[in-house]
Parts: sequence; structure tokens; C-alpha cells
Amino acid sequence: MPKIIPNKTPIAVKRVFSTYIWDFYVKNEKKLYLTFDDGPIPEVTEFILEKLDQYNAKATFFCIGDNIKKHPAIFHKILSDGHTIGNHTKNHIKAWKNSLEVYLKNVIDCQNLMLEHTTPSNPNIQQIFRPPYGQISKSKFKALQKLGYKIILWDVLSKDWIHSISPEKCLQNVIKNAQQGSIIVFHDSKKASKNLSVVLPEVLDFFTKKGFTFEAIKF
Repeated sequence: MPKIIPNKTPIAVKRVFSTYIWDFYVKNEKKLYLTFDDGPIPEVTEFILEKLDQYNAKATFFCIGDNIKKHPAIFHKILSDGHTIGNHTKNHIKAWKNSLEVYLKNVIDCQNLMLEHTTPSNPNIQQIFRPPYGQISKSKFKALQKLGYKIILWDVLSKDWIHSISPEKCLQNVIKNAQQGSIIVFHDSKKASKNLSVVLPEVLDFFTKKGFTFEAIKF
């Protein structure tokens, strides 16, 4: 992955790394897939859930295990509202700076924390994984695949976590680049809240008026 990550993932990158899931494009289906990384976080995640409910929108939350442990009530709220949950490691660790053994344990620890707070048969707990920072190696991918995970990356980055980006620029990152089947990345984190609080309602309103629906990732 390049250090300067584009707002929209180039087709060439998707083709080279075709074992990862970048979008769910289906011709004539006006569906978008909002995803939120790093939560659950008080106030921020709750704001997201409120806005999604207003537009009857479903989304996918890639949760950090430690945050599930700290904020179980918000985690339960995500599930009860009908959204899906994916794994984002227990401690938001980097694939390139940790051994395979350490990395897999962190993923499994996160999954165990999810299951501690729901039933193993809950269909909204999906066997999907988004690597923190988008970092993943071939060996770690193969190991996660053996455990049954599908690796979900993205088609569009809002870049909501970057403080130097204005809400207006963040909004344009999404509006100009999202199309049928796009997986869009936001963050339910304090760092992203400045942009998210402005941009998420605008995105929901803009695409709803254009006839799109917002779907959770499910397999």
C-alpha cells in the first residue's frame, strides 16, 4: 500500500490484491456500504446510530476489542439496531510490526470479546476483518483465511480522521467517489468526530435523495 492513500481505491490495486474485498458492485443495484472503524466510543458511536436510524440505514462496525470491553452497552446497541459487527483487532495493532502469532492472538481475543457480549449464533457478528491502517501481509491473510475470515478493505476513504481536512473536503471525498456497491470508511472515534458530525448526515441525505440504500455487510 502506498503511504499516500487515495480517496478512492484504484481499479489496478483491486485487481492486484483481488483476494481482498474492496466493494460489492452489482449492476443496477443502488446500494452503499457504510463502515465505521475503531469503536464503540461514547457519544460518537451513539451519534452515528441515531443518524443511521433517521434514514433507516444499516452499516457495519469494525470494533476494537478493548472498546467493546469498556463500552458493552454501546456494543449491544449496535447489534440491537440491526447493524453488523466486524473484527478490528483487540488493540488496533499494526500487522507489519507484529509477529504472526501476536497478531492472530489479538484478532482472536477481539472475537472472543464480541462473543462474550452476545450469543455465538447472532447473525450480526460476521466473520469479517478489517486490518488496522489497512496493513496486511500474505502470511497473515492466509492465516486469517484459514480461520474463516473475509478481509474487508474499501472503495472510498472519507479521511475523517485527518484534522487538517475540513468537513467540506471530507464530504467531497465521499460524494465524488462513491458509486454503486462502494464500501465507504468512516471512524467512530474522538479524532474523527469533528468531520464525522458534519459529514455523515450530509452523506446520508445526499445519497438517499438519489435513491440509494445503505446496507450492512453480510455473508
